[in-house]
Amino acid sequence: MRRDARARREALLEAAAASFDAEGFGVPLEDIAARAGVGRGTLYRNFKDRLDLAFAIFDRQIAVFEERFDPTMPIAELLPLLVRDGLFSWQLFTRLRLDMQLSRDNLVTFAALGDRLERLFAGSVERAIARGELRPDVTPRHLVTAMRMMWGFIVDKQVNDAVEAEIAEALDLVLRGLAPR
Repeated sequence: MRRDARARREALLEAAAASFDAEGFGVPLEDIAARAGVGRGTLYRNFKDRLDLAFAIFDRQIAVFEERFDPTMPIAELLPLLVRDGLFSWQLFTRLRLDMQLSRDNLVTFAALGDRLERLFAGSVERAIARGELRPDVTPRHLVTAMRMMWGFIVDKQVNDAVEAEIAEALDLVLRGLAPR
């Protein structure tokens, strides 16, 4: 993809995330295109519909996780990092999920995003079990669930001192449940 086309696609993703956050999943696609500074044609060349646009936002967040992910990092450091990095996307996902009408194919796409997160955690889980941080029966799915639970504790959209305290409290509870006995 050419640099200018990539820049327009990124602008559309940023505009869509901000628009979905402010106005919900039903925001007119023309408004998203205008917010991105492009025409409707550019939007439709990049995304077939609003659901495709939403999936691209979540896909981009997982790519951010993949870039920052260090499988050698202790779980007690890795989970809060990912929770902070993914807070906006999780809150957006929660809001959009209430409005989305998902077909079987779309549910498969969502499941694939979850599977991608689980694959990301696989090496971390193995290392954490070997270090004695996690019980031997803990799976990558458990860590994805733990991350979702931690996001559920946070009501503020901004990472601030109060959110940091909520993350620390949630992390303590999660790690107690996943730790060897």
